[in-house]
Amino acid sequence: MASHSATTASSLTSAAANLGATEANATTTPRAPKRTKLHGRAFYESIGSPKYIVAPMVDQSEFAWRMLTRSFLPADEQHKLLCYTPMFHARLFTEAPKYRDSHFQPIRGPLTADSPRPDSPDYVPFLDGNPEFDRSLFVQFCANDPAYLLSAAKLVAPYCDAVDLNLGCPQGIAKRGQYGSFLQENQELIFELINTLHKELDIPVTAKIRILDTKEATLKYAQNVLRAGASILTVHGRRREQKGHQTGLADWEYIRYLRENLPKETVIFANGNILQHADLEKCLAATGADGVMSAEGNLSDPGLFARPPAVGEEGREYWRSKDGSRGGWRVDAVLRRYLDIIYKYVLEQKPPVRRPLFMPGDDVAWLEEASSTSFETTQANDDSEGPARKKHKSANGSASTTTTTTTTTTAASSSSSSSLNTTNNSNNPHLDKKALQTSPNLVSMQPHCFHLLRHFVTHHTDVRDLLARARNGSEIGKYEAILSQVERKVAQGLLEYERTGGSSFDVDVLETLYQETEDSKDDPESSAQARRENKRPWWVVQPIIRPLPKEALAKGALQLSKKELKAQAAKKAAGGGGDAEATVASVFGSKEKEVKKTASEEALVPVQGQNGGETAVESLETTTNYPKSELVSG
Repeated sequence: MASHSATTASSLTSAAANLGATEANATTTPRAPKRTKLHGRAFYESIGSPKYIVAPMVDQSEFAWRMLTRSFLPADEQHKLLCYTPMFHARLFTEAPKYRDSHFQPIRGPLTADSPRPDSPDYVPFLDGNPEFDRSLFVQFCANDPAYLLSAAKLVAPYCDAVDLNLGCPQGIAKRGQYGSFLQENQELIFELINTLHKELDIPVTAKIRILDTKEATLKYAQNVLRAGASILTVHGRRREQKGHQTGLADWEYIRYLRENLPKETVIFANGNILQHADLEKCLAATGADGVMSAEGNLSDPGLFARPPAVGEEGREYWRSKDGSRGGWRVDAVLRRYLDIIYKYVLEQKPPVRRPLFMPGDDVAWLEEASSTSFETTQANDDSEGPARKKHKSANGSASTTTTTTTTTTAASSSSSSSLNTTNNSNNPHLDKKALQTSPNLVSMQPHCFHLLRHFVTHHTDVRDLLARARNGSEIGKYEAILSQVERKVAQGLLEYERTGGSSFDVDVLETLYQETEDSKDDPESSAQARRENKRPWWVVQPIIRPLPKEALAKGALQLSKKELKAQAAKKAAGGGGDAEATVASVFGSKEKEVKKTASEEALVPVQGQNGGETAVESLETTTNYPKSELVSG
């Protein structure tokens, strides 16, 4: 313990030194006085008792995305939405100014220990944590060193409502760096990380965890986090191993168990299995949590937290099927909103004047004009911006190279407008084109658009190709070209839906899904029901539903390890079930046995006891009692 304390003291000295001499030289910059620091439920109520939460996502819950998500809520309900920043690396945030300034922008210019605070006359808010439109906001860090975590937290504390510790990241990079969910075996360090912020920060500290192998172990884990000083506990109802093709279902029963066994004043957020708006209330009812957090569901549909419009009040942005059973935000409407937010807040210029979104019954002259104009991507564009052009065999067997042909609807869509509109920005003294290249809001645009348009681009690969070339949002003209294509194709899809009386989707798509559901209605490990319930036309934003592990295995997306193959062979030799049954049982049965064996070999998992000492948590059953959920992702 002494050596650990010495290491911590050394790290504190190092982290402080890395902040630079600016702090020591500060003589005139007024410092913000200590806030009235609230804790637990009192703090939660002070920020409006938010029920809905945008999850922290690496490079994906940045300012512009948070603003887009908020834009779907009525102004008087936006206080119900709490947002987290993307996960930041505490050491890099402390040591590397470029990393810091390219991820968190509460003010213009570099963020240092001497930057103007909100109570300073020199304080001019910019984007992240802006009191006018980006609150409530929690900033999340991953860390394994209390000193670096504290140094990073002190930099952001003036511009947010709380600092969150990531204890849930299951990715390989977290394993290599020993942070996120790979700290859960070191409960002593987790306690120290949280407790350091609890004691030293002017604002509360919160934490996000994953469940462990048993409810009892998860409860001990949660108690340790709360005892360390966490004001809010977010629980992702999946284990560390549940990722990729093994993601499977989140177990809401574990969260309910925590709700029933932790003090009533404990504030709990539930995370996992949120695919659509209706799932929010289902989750709250099933878990008893105070709020519900969404990650992937929000990425697929930023309007997820908003109540759907009433029948007859859909307007131009929301689509509803003819029988009224299905609805969702149109992809062209969501993409428009997103680009307009980028223009207004990031590029700081007025968005282009746009025609109203198309609805059947509108004039279609613009569609005919759009279809009559086209441009070919040049060889230079193919070589410099995209992958090599595909070669197709001609009728005589010789290889010929084809170029992608797309249509445009406005002059803004042409390849010559793929850079910033410098005319509109010429009078903006703040615009720094170089800084825009690394703006977190512009760097994230391409992955966001791929997520939003995931179902759309499977039908329109030419738009996918355009998006693949639009790497950075500073090339805003390319995104205007994409929007033009999306608007035109959505209009055509809506016209086809009307022309066929709805059968272009209701019959051609849904009948297949109904049959899949009927074939697998007694199988708790099938995602067919979720696919059917969440399926929308390609012109509507909708969740990406992963196959459950059993389905991934059957499709070959999930492979057995040598150990699992050996277990399968042994079971088959002993007269086990049929091939399919043996395969599935060997994967998931051996996984459970593997967990038990590891626990017995490593003996016990150290967890802080109720009196501050260490207790031991034995490994129990890893099976879940929540197999009936039809939710697959999120």
